[in-house]
Amino acid sequence: MRYIFAVWAAPLVLFWGWYFLSINDLHFGYPILSRALNLAIFDLYGELLGVEAAKIPWMIGKACILDTFILLAIWAFRRRKLIAEKVRGWRSNPRPEMRRVSEAGRVHPAE
Repeated sequence: MRYIFAVWAAPLVLFWGWYFLSINDLHFGYPILSRALNLAIFDLYGELLGVEAAKIPWMIGKACILDTFILLAIWAFRRRKLIAEKVRGWRSNPRPEMRRVSEAGRVHPAE
């Protein structure tokens, strides 16, 4: 499963890294990181898709969030027994500091 997370995360890191460097024009001398190329690429995608170029990063962001939730759902489904055991453990054994408060009983502030 860790390989799936790596294969999922690598394109996200590359794309969003490029996007935020290029939208802020931090190109370090590389033309691929320039804002002009960013705008040209998104204008081209906008023409191909028939949408405004400014909407495309939001569309990609929504797709990344959806992919993340799908991947987390698959991960949770594969580990549903372990997750259920942890939840049962949390319910049956409250935190120790909470037990201390309940054992002490009710103490009035003036005492």
